[in-house]
Amino acid sequence: MNNAAHIYMKQKHIYGFLAGVVIGVLGGLIGLGGAEFRLPLLIGLFAFPALDAVILNKAMSLVVVTSALPFRASTVSWQAIADNWQVILNLLAGSLIGAWLGAGWATILRSEGLYKIIAFLLLAIACVLAGSHMVHGSGKPLLENVIALAVSGVLAGFIIGIVAALLGVAGGELLIPTLVILFGVNIKLAGSLSLAISLPTMLVSFARYSRDSSFSVLGANRSFLFIMAAGSLCGTWIGGMLLGIVSESILIPMLVLLLILSAIKVWRHTLIGGAR
Repeated sequence: MNNAAHIYMKQKHIYGFLAGVVIGVLGGLIGLGGAEFRLPLLIGLFAFPALDAVILNKAMSLVVVTSALPFRASTVSWQAIADNWQVILNLLAGSLIGAWLGAGWATILRSEGLYKIIAFLLLAIACVLAGSHMVHGSGKPLLENVIALAVSGVLAGFIIGIVAALLGVAGGELLIPTLVILFGVNIKLAGSLSLAISLPTMLVSFARYSRDSSFSVLGANRSFLFIMAAGSLCGTWIGGMLLGIVSESILIPMLVLLLILSAIKVWRHTLIGGAR
């Protein structure tokens, strides 16, 4: 490796670590994997092709979600999560199937099509996130009929699993409003429950991606992956400590704007010859 290449790799690792910290803080704060913000960076700043970016994103999301859950335990107890095991299993019944199918579709899509889907889904997530901070858990499920509630939970989980696999995200931005509106869970508990649901969902889509040749991107970028993941770990710890301190009335609008700008940037990627 020549000197110029060495300097480039060093800068890439530094930027990767710093990006991981910032994204990890978001994950710890609001129960997201932060992958919806990481994905545009992997595509735009670090110039990874769409599918490679999704797979890298999924790997780092696993780190964030796994660490964010215990970091939030001082505010939301393990017992509170365990008490809602039926809700977790209900959503998992759909999300695991959706994650497997979504990952399979991503591997066969042309890059240009995947870029467009990513941009659309980022915009859709921004809209969901914009509305979700205005809803509050009622303390009781939206539907009184147990069977109707269970079916709705499975369908919601299925859709969330597909979206999470296509973007390489944890799915918290969709899980949290589903938990709040459909199951009447309060917002802070919903954040931790979403992490508990996201982890097995991501493992399933990750297993499906491992069957595709593009999975080799993890080995080829091992050092970058570890460094950005390390930044994410630092960030999730900070985010967990700040939970309950930072006002969501300030945080959510900023994140919505960031998602909209990211969606525009990824969409433009298909227009300027970025698709491969």
